[in-house]
Amino acid sequence: MSQTEINFSIAEVFIRCFLGILFVFQGYDKLFVVKIKNVINAFHRESDRKHIPEFLLIATSYFTSITEFIGGILLITGLFHQFVPIILAINLLIVAFAFSFLRPMWDMQHVFPRVILLTLILLLSNYFYFGLDTIL
Repeated sequence: MSQTEINFSIAEVFIRCFLGILFVFQGYDKLFVVKIKNVINAFHRESDRKHIPEFLLIATSYFTSITEFIGGILLITGLFHQFVPIILAINLLIVAFAFSFLRPMWDMQHVFPRVILLTLILLLSNYFYFGLDTIL
């Protein structure tokens, strides 16, 4: 393995762990601190005004919260490294669509860095050497 490949694989681990920490704490906060019920209530008024069915609001709230928490853990450990970034990308697309639909001028400061880091993980996936997938 060349020095360039080693550097790329170290960068992949760093970005994967950094992004995993962000997703874990975001999902943890929604699931265990704020609680899903309160997340749903925070968007309930706006979704009613836009005529979004309540089941869709509930389903997307659960999906995004659970995906962020479990996906973050899987990113950190390097398990299912081929599928987790794709599922988290779908999660971010759902979040971006929901926020854009509910509030067309929403602040992207929390989502955009995750998009950039997730894109880097996808681009560096050929340099995945350090993770549970490699051990198993």
